[in-house]
Amino acid sequence: MTTVLIEELDPQSADAGVAAHHGDPMREQRTLETTAGLVDRSNRDVIAVPGEERASWLHTLTTQHLTDLRAGQGSELLVLSPNGHVEQHAMLAEDGTTAWLDTEPGAGEGLLKYLEMMRFFTRVEPRDATAETAVLSIVGPDAPATVARLLDVELAAPRIFDVPGPKFAAGSVPAGPTALYDVRFFEGGLARRVPLGVDLLVPRARLDAVLDRLGDVPRAGLWAYEAVRVAHRIPRFGWETDHRTIPAESGFIAPAVHLDKGCYRGQETVARVHHLGRPPRRLVLLHLDGVATDQPPAKGTPVTLDGREVGFVGTAVRHHELGMIALAVVKRNVADDARLIVGESAAAIDVG
Repeated sequence: MTTVLIEELDPQSADAGVAAHHGDPMREQRTLETTAGLVDRSNRDVIAVPGEERASWLHTLTTQHLTDLRAGQGSELLVLSPNGHVEQHAMLAEDGTTAWLDTEPGAGEGLLKYLEMMRFFTRVEPRDATAETAVLSIVGPDAPATVARLLDVELAAPRIFDVPGPKFAAGSVPAGPTALYDVRFFEGGLARRVPLGVDLLVPRARLDAVLDRLGDVPRAGLWAYEAVRVAHRIPRFGWETDHRTIPAESGFIAPAVHLDKGCYRGQETVARVHHLGRPPRRLVLLHLDGVATDQPPAKGTPVTLDGREVGFVGTAVRHHELGMIALAVVKRNVADDARLIVGESAAAIDVG
């Protein structure tokens, strides 16, 4: 098995430190789509938040409803600017003594800085735990069964609240996280059930032991993981977002935003856009035709219509069944049947 690291292919990549692939990216994709594979995502930043007031404190600072967060639960959350722009996204796992937040590589410093600035007299002690905790992901339809077999952990399926329309009835939004992910201890760390499979938060000191227990799980690189994520239209902070992104534009509302909770920074924008139903942009899946090279368009490549820029590419990948595809953010008024241009390639919106 030949492992190729991300930085060998792109020294400037934010994803440096993990494998791009293990010799056959297309086979690795098929494994993640049909059975289960193990992806090293240990380059993710991790913030630990111990302290008896952590749930209520995170509730007031973020978009998620967390006052009743209990041990064995996980979710997602956003930190917004005063104008409602997405500044941070994190996955959450609560173990009964600490809330663990894992976020994109390089994003942890900004998240921790904000949390420390907002501590005041609250009984919490946020810290950077990246050097002590690694994230692994077992991805695919067989991921829960694989974790049950090898790690002796049974996990319930994720529950993501279906956001009602703009005129939702009072009380129709649950008094709890809009995305509820099952979290369980196993010998070596925490397991969290998520839409693509199971995330493992593992102390780095025990990483080799956990990898030994997962020895018969096929390895897959980050290229395969990203292809599956794009095909499932799951946004990634810093890729499908820019400095103007609001939650309703990039698919973050359902898993990370509670629409009927107390005041938090940026809430006015979230409420206004939700009730009016008119976000300026939207997240779409593009099929790209006539790509001149094997290289997908770079992050940030403009999307144009009739010579006019209407959006940007977030993540573009070569999928083993769909060909070249990309998640992009485009203006809301771009028609579903529009023929777009991405770089030098034609593109069509997937409305499926």
